[in-house]
Amino acid sequence: MHYTNYMILARPFIKWVGGKSQLLNEISDNYPLNFTKYCEPFVGGGAVLFDILSTKHPETVLINDINKELINTYSQIKNNCDGMINQLSEIQTLYKSNSLEENKAFFYEKRKRFNELKVNGNDAENLEKAALFIFLNKTCFNGLYRVNSKGLFNVPFNNAKNPLLCDEENLRACSEVLRNVEMRVGDYKQCKDFIDSNTFIYIDPPYRPLTQTAAFTSYSENGFTDKEQRELGDFITEISNKGAMVLASNSDPKNSDINDDFFDDLYSNFEIKRVSAARMINSNAKKRGAINELLISNIASVF
Repeated sequence: MHYTNYMILARPFIKWVGGKSQLLNEISDNYPLNFTKYCEPFVGGGAVLFDILSTKHPETVLINDINKELINTYSQIKNNCDGMINQLSEIQTLYKSNSLEENKAFFYEKRKRFNELKVNGNDAENLEKAALFIFLNKTCFNGLYRVNSKGLFNVPFNNAKNPLLCDEENLRACSEVLRNVEMRVGDYKQCKDFIDSNTFIYIDPPYRPLTQTAAFTSYSENGFTDKEQRELGDFITEISNKGAMVLASNSDPKNSDINDDFFDDLYSNFEIKRVSAARMINSNAKKRGAINELLISNIASVF
């Protein structure tokens, strides 16, 4: 891979539920010392990805997510950064010239357009769809990506007065470090063919909700229940047996029930570390605060 000074600057270009920017120091302390390949099957906002690309310089990288619109946005930043910057600059200019009431109408107009593009699935419109993805992320409630039963984005306006819609410097930095990154859309299991004993894989799936009411967001049209968590556990065991270096994150059930050993049992053959994390996404501000999250690893030397 070829790197420039942009690698120092690249950081997530969106806010994402479960994003790891605040936990990056704890996570990076648990990277393996040596690896040539990197894989992230649930890439999300990419905080760990951009850190890995900037500091560890793996030779081969694969990212994946089941959210097609998210991966399209990564792809457009990688392959058409100038076009992305032009579209976002136009949106930002319009937004800044409008009143808050006008911007509220503008938001819902663009949300409708995004959903039309999402349904149409026309590749020729992928750049516009990616620019709208970022715009909606910056101007919707808490930066959520949530869809209804029809798969349509339905998060309301956040009344932002002056959001940074076009962060040109960071978009160019992201484009630079993503240049040689392979991108896939779909189930995490399709990454299996990429993973070998030289691969470090960071796995950050949809978290197991601590309560039933906590499961109010949907990253895609597909749910992630305890059944899917167990299947993921089987996948992690399988790639670990192949010699892959695995680090995974998830919620700690013991935050709400000290007797809930779901992950302690599922990952009984792995090292489990509890780290303190700030929960920022909650409809009730009083319920935001520090809770434990799990880091699960087979990289014994880092624990």
